[in-house]
Amino acid sequence: MGKEVERKFLVSGTAWRDLVEADIRILQFYLAAAPGRTVRIRISDGASAKLTLKFGATARERDEFEYSIPLSEALEMLDFALGRVIEKTRHHVRHRGYLYEVDVFGGALAGLVVAELETPDEVPEEMLPKWLGREVTGEPKFYNASLALGGIPEIAA
Repeated sequence: MGKEVERKFLVSGTAWRDLVEADIRILQFYLAAAPGRTVRIRISDGASAKLTLKFGATARERDEFEYSIPLSEALEMLDFALGRVIEKTRHHVRHRGYLYEVDVFGGALAGLVVAELETPDEVPEEMLPKWLGREVTGEPKFYNASLALGGIPEIAA
């Protein structure tokens, strides 16, 4: 079992684009969701797939279990997806020694750009990149399960 400790931010600038180290095309969908728990499938670059189970309702820290699964089985499970299938490109961007994952959403969520910082460190405001907008950690409407199962949030960085 691993712990996921993350902060989420809307992205308000484009300066991060010059710092991209890698990008991954992601197709993500949920098979089950209930308060404090989700089961999802993520397909990366059309080449590999993972099953992820997350438990916990706190804003910054959850228990996470992740397993590689055959791509063919992940594609079959698309038929059982709840809500919308999330399409996004994840960009890896480093700033002051921290890795930010900047997700640029497509499809019905086009226009939404969210950055995640996974670290147990308390990163002070002055250490955060200037291209980050409003912090949305703890705002359920910006979490992937809500994006798949709920409405489309109004984007206001």
